[in-house]
Amino acid sequence: MIKIYHNPRCRKSREGLELLEKSGKKFEVVKYLDEVPTKEELREVINCLGITPENLVRKNEAIWKEKFKHRLLTNEEVLDAMITYPKLIERPIVINNGVAVIGRPVDNIEKIIS
Repeated sequence: MIKIYHNPRCRKSREGLELLEKSGKKFEVVKYLDEVPTKEELREVINCLGITPENLVRKNEAIWKEKFKHRLLTNEEVLDAMITYPKLIERPIVINNGVAVIGRPVDNIEKIIS
């Protein structure tokens, strides 16, 4: 089943959700600000994306700039930061059959659901 990690306040995330709705395919919505992923779930997402934890961080967020930008963090510390401050997680993330994309641009999503 397709899964989208969604932030309703984000325009790109809303566009990604709309694309999934129009696709007619079944999918699950995870509002990750309300249902914060566990560290294991984040590891799974990162593995599906094929990136490092730091590459999943929104580095322009004020929280990142204030608390983490000038620190050398381990992967575990980056995961902990995203769990503590889920707003740091890039969005939207769509996973389909073990393959994931960050939906920026939204066209990325089309590649894994068609």
